[in-house]
Amino acid sequence: MSRTFRALMVRESEGVYNTAVEEVTFGELNENDVLIEVEYSSVNYKDALSASGNKGVTRKFPHIPGIDAAGKVVSSKSGLFKEGDSVIVTGYDLGMNTWGGFGQYISVPAGWVIRLPQGLTSFEAMCYGTAGLTAGISVFNLIKSGLTPDNGKIVVSGATGGVGSISTAILSKIGYDVVAISGKNNNDYIKNTLGASEVISREDFTSKYDARAMSATDFAGGIDCVAGNILSGMIKSLKYGGAVTCCGNVASGDLGTSTYPFILRGVRLIGIDSVEQPLSFKEEIWSFLANDFKPDFLSEMVQVISIDDLKEALETILKGGAEKRFVVKQTDKILIG
Repeated sequence: MSRTFRALMVRESEGVYNTAVEEVTFGELNENDVLIEVEYSSVNYKDALSASGNKGVTRKFPHIPGIDAAGKVVSSKSGLFKEGDSVIVTGYDLGMNTWGGFGQYISVPAGWVIRLPQGLTSFEAMCYGTAGLTAGISVFNLIKSGLTPDNGKIVVSGATGGVGSISTAILSKIGYDVVAISGKNNNDYIKNTLGASEVISREDFTSKYDARAMSATDFAGGIDCVAGNILSGMIKSLKYGGAVTCCGNVASGDLGTSTYPFILRGVRLIGIDSVEQPLSFKEEIWSFLANDFKPDFLSEMVQVISIDDLKEALETILKGGAEKRFVVKQTDKILIG
């Protein structure tokens, strides 16, 4: 192991944030329980916010973003892991104020680390990343609420985004009829690759379902990734006893609906967080992602890039221009899949 490793470093100078690939010494890493060589990481909107200096995500600079990482244990002070173990780290403080997966090595507490489940490679784990974990938790909660494919259609917003695309793919894989909401003109990808039976534009959805206090009951459930009037329209369009999960606020942090759907139709709104979930629950969801929930075309949902491509990818995500999820391949010796 060399004395330095490559990482995308974000530095602040007089309120201006600059990103560049640098050589980092191991002495600069915080000393934690487990040192991991990162094989792959994934790129998320939160990473783009961190790299642009958003203090709501990252308070201290210089900083290495990357809220997801998969790789192999180099050394461990914990008896839970040994050298060579394949592991995943997502959430908690990784990539926020703890240096993250956009470096070739991370040092983290043992309580953040999950063994890579059977049925999943490190590459596939980062095809999912935090977005996939969030999607898995969302689908799990819909199933737990009692919704089955026989209950009717499931509507998913942000269908080309990370959580939305993976949610659509998982639901289609396990037999649900999915209606996807999208603001982009890529219906063929949403239908043919992700498996949705129908695509509706954001404008058409809100005009049909959010115009009044209650709307037609066309859906058994929903997975919302954007909030705002999309979420309120979902709530208003659920059948009696339906449920919708909520995990984002890119459209708005406000919820513009009345109590009527809740008290007249008994619908449920389920908040989803994947960051601070207990490790045992994360392990359960990762097991589903490795097996029952795993789409056959998972690798087709991502674009593989190098650490040198990261700056451009982060800018693309901030502008809303990403067509697929980005997965960062950290070392040349790694074979995809």
